[in-house]
Amino acid sequence: MSSFFDSRFVSFFKGFLVTGKQPAKPKVTIQYPEEKRPKPERFHGRHVLNRYEDGMEKCIGCELCAGVCPAKCIYVRGADNPPDAPVSPGERYGFVYEINFLRCIHCDMCVEACPTEAITESKLFEWSFTNRDDAIYTKAELVVDDSGSPQQLPWEDWKPGDDANTSAWVRATSPSGRGDLEGKVLWSGELGYGVRPPQAGQSDPEAADVTADFDISVREVEAAELRGVGVSTVRPVRRAEGPR
Repeated sequence: MSSFFDSRFVSFFKGFLVTGKQPAKPKVTIQYPEEKRPKPERFHGRHVLNRYEDGMEKCIGCELCAGVCPAKCIYVRGADNPPDAPVSPGERYGFVYEINFLRCIHCDMCVEACPTEAITESKLFEWSFTNRDDAIYTKAELVVDDSGSPQQLPWEDWKPGDDANTSAWVRATSPSGRGDLEGKVLWSGELGYGVRPPQAGQSDPEAADVTADFDISVREVEAAELRGVGVSTVRPVRRAEGPR
């Protein structure tokens, strides 16, 4: 009987020991919402409809985004451009464009399917709705304003940088999977931003398989290797290939 109570007594304090070790470990939490982590360049946030540098809309009403959407949250209807006042450079334009954000899973497949880079995603993810109607964004709310910036609606909490690089996906390291096109501009300019420069390609050792400085992995947390929030490990560098 005494050994039974002894084992329970030891187990009782072992449980407290696990909790007591935690205050001495590095902190990985931040004081949200006062503090916020930097967002990845290609963060999947609220969608925007882009315009060309001359102000014309990029959407041509092809409905490819709606067709590829796995959640069926996009509704598009195209119409012929008025000859006297065309909306887009093509023959057609997006007459109706709606996204139901109660269904959207932010998979970015609509962005990948768009042939004109019309729809992209911002870094905004902090917004709430008081009714279902507000969750269905129409074209009037999705199209960027005259400066090329996303429209900021009353129920959205925009922060500096949330509208930056909204079309970073088009700056892929190797467009179309071809290495000879790496680092070459194969996209059009945007209203307010011009032609965005290409990213460093896969041939750059500093750009290949490098974790963002603010990205903290679960393995690092469990191993207690953190030395501060946002700085945890050495940036990896691709090894030079030698003779086989």
